[in-house]
Amino acid sequence: MLIRFRLANHRSIRDEHELSLIATEFDEGAARRTGLRYRGQDVSAQPVLGVFGANASGKSNLLSGFQLMRDAVQNSFADWAKAPDLVPRQPFKLDSVCREETSLFEVDLVLGRDPVRYTYGFELSDARVEAEWLHAYPHGRRNVWFDREAGRPESEGGEFIFRGEGFRGEREPLVKLTRPNALFLSVGATLNHPQLSAIHRWFLDNLWLVTPGMDLSARVRWTHELLTGVDSAEHSQRIVRLLRSADLGVTRLDLDPKTGEIRLWHRTSDGGEVPLDFRTEESLGTHAWFAFLGPMLTVLDQGSVLLVDELDSSLHPTLAAEVVRVFQDPASNPRGAQLIFTTHDATLLGSEVLDRPLNRDQVWMTVKRRSGESELYPLVAAKPRKEENLERGYLRGRYGGVPRVTAGEIVREMSRQEAKATA
Repeated sequence: MLIRFRLANHRSIRDEHELSLIATEFDEGAARRTGLRYRGQDVSAQPVLGVFGANASGKSNLLSGFQLMRDAVQNSFADWAKAPDLVPRQPFKLDSVCREETSLFEVDLVLGRDPVRYTYGFELSDARVEAEWLHAYPHGRRNVWFDREAGRPESEGGEFIFRGEGFRGEREPLVKLTRPNALFLSVGATLNHPQLSAIHRWFLDNLWLVTPGMDLSARVRWTHELLTGVDSAEHSQRIVRLLRSADLGVTRLDLDPKTGEIRLWHRTSDGGEVPLDFRTEESLGTHAWFAFLGPMLTVLDQGSVLLVDELDSSLHPTLAAEVVRVFQDPASNPRGAQLIFTTHDATLLGSEVLDRPLNRDQVWMTVKRRSGESELYPLVAAKPRKEENLERGYLRGRYGGVPRVTAGEIVREMSRQEAKATA
């Protein structure tokens, strides 16, 4: 379970910002117990967070920070070796000072049947890993598995501190194999260190990113693989039920016996049914929902984390609201999967058509400052009342996160340009 993500100096996110899933006093009953306790109280975490904000305010950059961290954990040992003096980071570009500053990435996780909190993070410069750390908190007490600081000369992998007996097994061989531009976590997992492999595996198996349009064909294949792999009959039933519930006119599905391609059968006006060619005859909306089902069902089955950039670009507002409710409901999400998404869709804050699927504690905002950097903060910072109309307050700019454009401003600007062109 993810409980916190910290990020700094990545794309438009210059200063350090923290996205927290830990429930606050504004929680309205959606949060799940983590198994942790703090100051005698149970700690709960939200299954869903929605990040709202204007265009270019930094929403996508927040999720790309997750992706860069995942890629670094997965690829730093092997792929970064091809360019030993280069680290593929993306610091804030609108201030030249940031090129000299490190980029920070850190997560707090809760793992294991007997839940233990772990904090793992690192700082990157253009050339190397400047710092890296992994701390465990068994019984609520910090246990430093390792702390790493960049060493001198720069050709060395750094200085490592191992405290106590929390980190077990071989140390020196792993340290010697750690290049300046490789993560110690990646090295340890590559060499099958059991403790490091468990943390490493979370990034590879429990963190999935969905982007609008760009990965559509890959996600279609993902759903297709569920229909042809292990437990294909069960997956087929679940996918058909979800296609029917989306009111797409789908009655059943199968695979074309000649091509193996997906066929969705639709009801006809005379009470019959006919298959449509998935590639050429199905609507974009059907493609989007079908492509979304593979990642969603996989994450729900694993109890992992699904990151969705621009949920409203992939799905109709009604379907987006239903996806949120699936993750909110313990019956449909028994393994505690989590959904973090970005959106412009204010109806997810509640409207006359859609009951509010998100509570106050599950809404975050991004705002672009005039300096070009992004600011991230929770809606509850504005202390909204439980009965408050969040959609209306958001659209009126009470919480920030909406474009600073007055009604008619773009029309007037276009009219001025046209007048100048014809003068």
